[in-house]
Amino acid sequence: MTYIPLFQIGVSILIIALVLLQPRGSGLGSAFGGEGSFFATRRGIQQKLYWLTLVLGFVFIALGILNLIQ
Repeated sequence: MTYIPLFQIGVSILIIALVLLQPRGSGLGSAFGGEGSFFATRRGIQQKLYWLTLVLGFVFIALGILNLIQ
């Protein structure tokens, strides 16, 4: 049995948790009629959550490609 699909499931659960932990922002909502708000940069834990989400996204894609090759 290969362990790549199990790792991919674990990474996907972590990605979901990290996305839910990130604070809500207007993002593109203001461009489509949502409330406008001031521009704020990510700092501290928000920035770490953001970068960890990006890294885990790339790990998820890499595991998917490895699963296809195998």
